[in-house]
Amino acid sequence: MKLVRTEEAVGQVLCHDITQIIRDISKGPVFRKGHIVTEEDIPILLSVGKEHLYIWENDETILHEDEAAEILRGLCQGPNMKASAPKEGKIELTAGCDGLFLVDTERLRAVNALGDMMIATRFAGFPVKTGDKLCGTRVIPLVIARERMERAKAVVGTEPLLKLLPMRPKRYGLVVTGSEVFHGRIRDTFTGVILEKLGEYGCEMAFHTVLDDDPAAITATITDMLDRGAELVLCTGGMSVDPDDHTPLAIRNTGADVISYGAPVLPGAMFLVAYTGDGRPICGLPGCVMYAKRTIFDLALPRLLADVPITADWLAGLGQGGLCLDCPVCHFPNCGFGKGG
Repeated sequence: MKLVRTEEAVGQVLCHDITQIIRDISKGPVFRKGHIVTEEDIPILLSVGKEHLYIWENDETILHEDEAAEILRGLCQGPNMKASAPKEGKIELTAGCDGLFLVDTERLRAVNALGDMMIATRFAGFPVKTGDKLCGTRVIPLVIARERMERAKAVVGTEPLLKLLPMRPKRYGLVVTGSEVFHGRIRDTFTGVILEKLGEYGCEMAFHTVLDDDPAAITATITDMLDRGAELVLCTGGMSVDPDDHTPLAIRNTGADVISYGAPVLPGAMFLVAYTGDGRPICGLPGCVMYAKRTIFDLALPRLLADVPITADWLAGLGQGGLCLDCPVCHFPNCGFGKGG
């Protein structure tokens, strides 16, 4: 770039947008990058406080902010995302479909640590709707050395920083356990909660059984549901350490690989997740899922439906932010609950 007095810029090419802000009315570029300055433009430029301008001088070692922003966009954008046009060195990505939004936080941090460039995303690990804003990118200076953008490419590598994974509705089986429900001593209120939560994602309850606290019967029922094509099996109740609670044992006896029995989340500490040999999840849901507004299940369900494996490491990371504050009016997911993982 070359710095010139505005009055001396007639005939020169602007290398950056000139923004005009009119309070309570508008904010936007009054002149765009590439505009050739005319005599009539001078009063307008002075009125927005531009007594000096940067004009473009070709240099193969330097990139304009919009060109650099396109590079940042390419480092971020994965499938199912849409990009805005560059504007004042900024590009935004939005969701092209409903899905689970994920971010590689370590590589994102590495890019932002380079300086002179930034990528800001919404919090990852939660569902988004088509059209939701996912991230914004910007190069801080008006121009940046091409070499610095090459460093950003090297830090990120070949895989995009962001993912948007469609969540696929699943046919699931529900095993309601508990002698109090099985013998009709109390009404089953757990099933309605599960129907509502999974119904939000279009899932179909293909199998449903109410059982006594009999681990052999629970194991046999889970196995039968899987044999008949259930893509996900949920077991409710019997998840504590009381002598009559046998659901964790019943799930283990199916032969599934138990990833974790327990999670650093309240409500939801007694959550269990296991996977069959062919990758189908079996979950043991503690009683809090029935009565609490939001629990561990609300954090895990989008991953189950997007076929993102739930790992012990991910669960361990939920500790910070894993405490629901039980607010009088629930604003989840626009709160801190579940933001640690």
